[in-house]
Amino acid sequence: MTTIPLDLPAGPTAVSADWSSGRNGATVLIAHGAGTGKDHPFLTGFAGALGDLGFATLRFNFPYVEQGRRMPGPAAQAIATWRAAVAFAREQDPAATVWATGKSYGGRMASMAVADGLVVDGLAYLGYPLHPPGRPEKPRVEHLPAISVPQLFVEGTNDPFIQPLSQFEDAVAGCQDAQVEWVEGGGHTFEVKGLKRAAAEIGASLAPLVADFVLSAPRP
Repeated sequence: MTTIPLDLPAGPTAVSADWSSGRNGATVLIAHGAGTGKDHPFLTGFAGALGDLGFATLRFNFPYVEQGRRMPGPAAQAIATWRAAVAFAREQDPAATVWATGKSYGGRMASMAVADGLVVDGLAYLGYPLHPPGRPEKPRVEHLPAISVPQLFVEGTNDPFIQPLSQFEDAVAGCQDAQVEWVEGGGHTFEVKGLKRAAAEIGASLAPLVADFVLSAPRP
């Protein structure tokens, strides 16, 4: 385990992180969802499977998790954390491409950071939270068309955060360069009714989708 320093309006701080080097010239940064942290089995399974495929990975916490709070802090703190995480990853392997991924909230915060000017080679969302469940009138899409790098949305067809699916498909169509990989029957954590799988196994099962996306993207 390591720490990533960052500056917040309240002063300098640091967040915990786990770095693993790779061999294929691509680094995947992994942020957690709103109610978990970097060590959730879904994320460790996802990161481990990417490592097996040759990717360097960096899992990290947001400040509110470090502070023992359950609810996310201001978006500006998450964006600052994403900037610090990308800088840390580039220091570890300056020649590698850098890809931002995140579960739900973590992925949305990555998209906001990139729309705000953070430079990465692409984004992959593991369950993008288009809107709060049952609140399609509150879409979180206004920044997505500003993102020019490739985007991959990995989504469960039964995820309540993207119902109705037609609204989600319209949001993706409004992006400059985006594609979707569907998990049939999957919910927001990619659980499928009638199919019992551990969270680590579910996370690992999504790694090949992200790996294919990264490896098929044009190199700079």
